[in-house]
Amino acid sequence: MTFMEKISVLWADDEIDLLKPHILFLKDKGYDVHTATSGDEALELVEKNNFAVVLLDENMPGLSGLETLNLLKAAHSDLPVIMITKSEEEHLMEDAIGSKISDYLIKPVNPNQILLSLKKTLDNKRLISEKTTSNYQQEFRQIGMTMGDKLSWSEWAEVYKKLVYWELELDNSKDESMIEILKMQKSEANKLYGKFIENNYIGWLNGKTPDGPMFSHTAFKAKVAPLLDKNETTFVVLIDNLRYDQWKIIQPIVSEYFKIDQEDLYSAILPTATQYARNAFFAGLMPSEIEKRFPKLWLNDEDEGGKNMHEEELLAEQLKRLGKDVKMSYNKITNHAAGKRLAENMSNLMQNKLNVIVYNFVDMLSHARTEMEVIRELADDEKAYRSITLSWFEHSPLHDILKQIASKKCKLVITTDHGTIKVTEPSKVVGDKNINTNLRYKQGKSLDYVKKDVFEIRNPSDAFLPKQNLSSAYVFVKEDKFFAYPNNFNHYVGYYRNTFQHGGLSLEEMIIPFITLSAK
Repeated sequence: MTFMEKISVLWADDEIDLLKPHILFLKDKGYDVHTATSGDEALELVEKNNFAVVLLDENMPGLSGLETLNLLKAAHSDLPVIMITKSEEEHLMEDAIGSKISDYLIKPVNPNQILLSLKKTLDNKRLISEKTTSNYQQEFRQIGMTMGDKLSWSEWAEVYKKLVYWELELDNSKDESMIEILKMQKSEANKLYGKFIENNYIGWLNGKTPDGPMFSHTAFKAKVAPLLDKNETTFVVLIDNLRYDQWKIIQPIVSEYFKIDQEDLYSAILPTATQYARNAFFAGLMPSEIEKRFPKLWLNDEDEGGKNMHEEELLAEQLKRLGKDVKMSYNKITNHAAGKRLAENMSNLMQNKLNVIVYNFVDMLSHARTEMEVIRELADDEKAYRSITLSWFEHSPLHDILKQIASKKCKLVITTDHGTIKVTEPSKVVGDKNINTNLRYKQGKSLDYVKKDVFEIRNPSDAFLPKQNLSSAYVFVKEDKFFAYPNNFNHYVGYYRNTFQHGGLSLEEMIIPFITLSAK
C-alpha cells in the first residue's frame, strides 16, 4: 500500500479519544481513518462517505454494536465490518458471526492486531495471490529439476499432480506472467513425457519394462474386483473424459458426503479414445484381444455403428473370468433426462453387489465446445472449462445420485476412461480415404506425417491394437498438437485450434483419476 492509495476506514467507539495512538499508527500506514463515538453517528457517516471497512465497538451506549451492525448490513450488505469488544461471551461472538462480520477482535487490541485485521479483510485475495505466486516461484525450480531426472511413471504422475495443484492455485491469481510461466512449464513437461512414453510404452505392455503404470485394461481387476469380496454394494461411476484437474474441482462437493479412501492415478491406453480405452476398462483386455475373443462385440474405426455398444457384455465376461458371480447393473447416461430417471430409480439398484454408471457429460461438453459457438465462449480457456464442469456437476442428476449412494452407505469408485487436452498447433497428415477422423491419432496405411510430432507404432500388434491390413500403422500426436489435412488447411486449423480433443499422447489425456470412497 502507498500513501497515494489511501483506504478510507471508519472507527466507531465511544472511547475513541483513548485510541488516538492506534489511529495515528494506521494513518502512518496509509489509511484514511474517520471516527465516530456512537452507533447513530457511525450510520450517519456511512451514508455520506464511501468507506472500505468499519471498525465497530460492540459495547457502546445508545445503539449497541450489534444493533448498529444489523442496521449497517441492512443498508450496505457488502460493507466489511470488524467487531471489537471487551467481552468473550460465546453468544456475542455467535451473534456477530451470524451477522456476517469480517473479523472479531477482543480488547485490549494493539495497533498491529488492527493492521493485520484490516489487511486480512481488505487485502485477503491480493495477499493470497502474492503468496501463491511466491510459493510457485520457489517450486518452479524444484519441478524443473525433477523433470530433468530419469523418472518412473509414478514419479511422472507426481509431477503432473503438482502442475495441476499450481494450475488450480493460480486460477485466482492476477499475475498473468506467472500463469504464463506455468503454461510453459506444463508444455515442457508434456514434451518430456512424450519422449518417456515413446521409450517405455511398448515395453510395459509386453512385460519387458519394469515399473509400468496400472493401465485401462488392468484397473478394474486391480481396484474394483477386491471391493466385490466385501459385504457392501459398490458403485462404479465412470465420468467419460474427466481429467484429473476436473476431479479436483468437484472433489470438495463429493467430500461433503464421502471420505476418500484412496486417490490413485492410472494410465489410459493409446489411443486415448473412448472406443479403445473404455472398452479395455470394461473388458479387462487390450483392443486386439477383445477383437480376437469377441469379434461380434468389437468394431474398428472404419466400421459403421457405435463403437461402445457392448460394454455391459464385456464387463460380464470379465467378471466371469475373475470368478465374481455377482448381481450387477449397467447404466449409460447420455442426457439430462436419462440422469433424472436413474436418480429416481436408485432404490432398485441397492440390492445389487455392483452398479456401474457411465456418465457422458464431460465428453459431450468437450465435443460441444468444438461445435457450438456459445460453449466455446463459456469454456474459453482451461479455467473456464473447469468452471463449467463444476457448475454442471453441482446442478446435475449425478450430484443427486452420489448423495443417494452416500445415504445408503455404499462404496463408491469415481474414475474415467481418458482425459482431454486443449490443442493449439496443427501437424500435417496425409492418408487414404479410409483414414479415421480423430484429430489426435490416425490409423491406416500409407500415412504421411511429420515424424517429430508423433509417436508412431508401425506394428499395431506390438501395442495390442487391431490391424486392418498388412501395412496398417498408428500415429499419436504429442503435446498440444492436432492433425490437419493439407486440403483446406487454414479453414480446418481455424475451426479446431483451441478446442479440447483426445486420442493422443499427453499428460492430460493419459494420466487420469481413480478414486475410491466411503460414505461419511
